[in-house]
Amino acid sequence: QVQLVESGGGLVQAGGSLRLSCARSGRTFSLNTMGWFRQAPGKEREFVAAITRSGGTAYYADSVQGRFTISRDNAKSTLYLQMNSLKPEDTAEYYCAASTKDLRLSARVEISYDYWGQGTQVTVSL
Repeated sequence: QVQLVESGGGLVQAGGSLRLSCARSGRTFSLNTMGWFRQAPGKEREFVAAITRSGGTAYYADSVQGRFTISRDNAKSTLYLQMNSLKPEDTAEYYCAASTKDLRLSARVEISYDYWGQGTQVTVSL
């Protein structure tokens, strides 16, 4: 079993930055691609970013490309999401997700992931 716990969310003004963390525990040796998704009130959960096991390849949603950076430290069993130039439309609950597979193009698809965290709230004010 794998446990994922997000942290780092909060309230920030537009143009500001936050760094989200996702600490994983349990059978973490089985994990491969990891990602971040978000869900705004009244909307469906959407893909934000994903990264391969080695960290060598990252995928981003068009809406965050150039502003967000996903990274992972496997020695610390932690996934990160550095969010810069935040906009009010980035306001959402952010979820960490993990897969036991090398997802490649399917990294953008929610059902590809096996494990999910409980989420951390990010609120961006004007």
